[in-house]
Amino acid sequence: MKEKINEMKKEEVQIKEMKKEEVQIKENKKEEFKSEGKLLVQNKTVVVPGQVLAEGFDFLPSYGTYRKGDKILANKLGLINLEGKVIKTIPMAGRYLPKKYDVIIAKVIDVGMNAWRLNINSAYNAMLISKEVGNTGGGYNSYPQKGNLSKIYKLGEYIFCKITNVSGQNLVDLSTNGPGLRKLYNGRILYVNTHKVPRIIGKKGSMVNMIKNATGAKLVVGQNGVVWIQCEPKMEAIAVKAIRKIEAESHIPGLTGRVKEFLEKETGNKITEETNEHSEEHKQSN
Repeated sequence: MKEKINEMKKEEVQIKEMKKEEVQIKENKKEEFKSEGKLLVQNKTVVVPGQVLAEGFDFLPSYGTYRKGDKILANKLGLINLEGKVIKTIPMAGRYLPKKYDVIIAKVIDVGMNAWRLNINSAYNAMLISKEVGNTGGGYNSYPQKGNLSKIYKLGEYIFCKITNVSGQNLVDLSTNGPGLRKLYNGRILYVNTHKVPRIIGKKGSMVNMIKNATGAKLVVGQNGVVWIQCEPKMEAIAVKAIRKIEAESHIPGLTGRVKEFLEKETGNKITEETNEHSEEHKQSN
């Protein structure tokens, strides 16, 4: 009897030890899951497909990245963009893909009976129907009569407009109803890499306003990579150089400081925070 009792006690002890081990394993797994993630790249650096960007579960994959196990990898060539704990890549090149609510600069390539067809710097053209025409800057504030559209927008003219719809078949609808949307008179048209547009505009418009402030240029940047500039020739050339500099060096840290230094040297104008704030207040007029 004593032997059986001893064996039963041994079994109970073994069972308790096994349960303790199971609990410990679960706790270890939880700790491993909760372990602090490790970021392996810096913001605004260039990454290639398959490159490991982060380890652990503290970070979340977004556009241009994906998770594999406890790692986040890049699936596109581009620049790292960190937004808190979200990691995404900004493509280095590629055609503009129209999105609803984008504000763009479009060129009239055809005039119909009740609509215009426009080039939006994409693989797809867009349509602007007459009832979507806002203030054209020429005294027309309501949609024109049928068959009279060339009096509003002629072939070859550029329009600052917004995308109101993109269908499943990539049919793009435009509108000029909205603040600041209008025909762009005279000036120079510049095409830039569409993926560099956010850097050209800058945070809250800081970069584009710095160029305006330094050169006195009227400047409109479309999200489709089309830029309109209007100012005297010398300052226009400086504004173009500044934009090309941003486009070429957008992936290198310290961009704002370099552009500021370039503009001050080329124009001879001192750029201060006060003048930038003044430019920000008046950006809608340009």
